[in-house]
Amino acid sequence: MIQIEGLYKSFDEHQVLKGVNLSIETGELLALIGGSGKGKSVLLKHIIGLLHPDAGKILVDGKEMSRLKGRARQEIKERFGIVFQGGALFDSMTVFENVAFPLEEKTKLPPDLIKDRVLKELQSVGLKGAEEKYPSEISGGMKKRVALARCLVLSPEIILFDEPTTGLDPMMTKTIHKLIRTLQQQRRLTAVIVTHEIPEIFSLVDRVAMLHEGAVLAVGKPDEIQNSNNPIIEQFLHGDLE
Repeated sequence: MIQIEGLYKSFDEHQVLKGVNLSIETGELLALIGGSGKGKSVLLKHIIGLLHPDAGKILVDGKEMSRLKGRARQEIKERFGIVFQGGALFDSMTVFENVAFPLEEKTKLPPDLIKDRVLKELQSVGLKGAEEKYPSEISGGMKKRVALARCLVLSPEIILFDEPTTGLDPMMTKTIHKLIRTLQQQRRLTAVIVTHEIPEIFSLVDRVAMLHEGAVLAVGKPDEIQNSNNPIIEQFLHGDLE
């Protein structure tokens, strides 16, 4: 379980997070929704340890990340993976090389085992046969799947998705969402997905948390959020709230 308690973060004079409290259950897929620029991606970066809070704490299975040092902190971070909005692929590397990169950088696996793991992950995301292509030669949907394979190749227990379907057409968005859900369930991953794909995301996730004005306004099962009488939630779901 991931527990976020009283999280605050400011950048210069701009306060982004204003006391976020949220629990993410082990093995669930949670959607994080809210208006643009309201701190969703900032919260993700705190969860994975890329940013440090001004106040508050994040606990992973009861261990407070900010208090961990050295190898203990590294072991926690190795349990995480993140898929960034743009995919963050290396243009000068092939699909195979992009997926192999974290294994080459972070493990001492021999080349033959790296090859086996890369090919296995590419097949798992439907990219068998695309190994030698470059990012410029593949579609936006394929790029998203390469980024997902690169994340999965290190066998994380927890994956954070920062708007993984940005720039895709509706059909490809559904395909990527379905793939994320299938892999999350098959591997029993704990996952958080930041998304603006409303209401499509409600049919895929276990729970939804809405971030508003720097704090979690509501959290619950998809039908609970969709049927909420809170006027702010109603306005957001109907496209009237930024």
